[in-house]
Amino acid sequence: MLAHNTLQPPRFVTARWFKFAAVMALIASFSAFLFRYNPANSALYPPCLFHVLTGLHCPGCGSLRALHQLSHGHIAAAFGLNPLMVMSLPFLGYSFLSRASFRMRGRPLPSVSVPPYWHWLLLGTILAFWLLRNIPIYPFNMLAP
Repeated sequence: MLAHNTLQPPRFVTARWFKFAAVMALIASFSAFLFRYNPANSALYPPCLFHVLTGLHCPGCGSLRALHQLSHGHIAAAFGLNPLMVMSLPFLGYSFLSRASFRMRGRPLPSVSVPPYWHWLLLGTILAFWLLRNIPIYPFNMLAP
């Protein structure tokens, strides 16, 4: 009978770690790039195609500039550029960590069960934000980046 080498991890564990490390390296690289180059005054980022074609702001307009401001610790400035994105970051971060935990350990982080209508509520919130940020009168114009 052959002795099993316990120092060598199974192949699938190594592949999981490699994928996780690759995704984290990609996120770190993008974060460093975004920290260094301000999207507000850099031609390195593509413009919003919806804004270029229509002159209106989509729900994501201002997100890169807001992430740049957040990376420098300017929370109020980030909130002024895209409040919906800033408010959604904790939820997106927890979702990412839970998925990474599941991939790495086989167990996700504790989840909160939400009723199905919350998905419709979220969609309605995004659509309302999209509509309201394009109304050119106070206070709605404060939602535009």
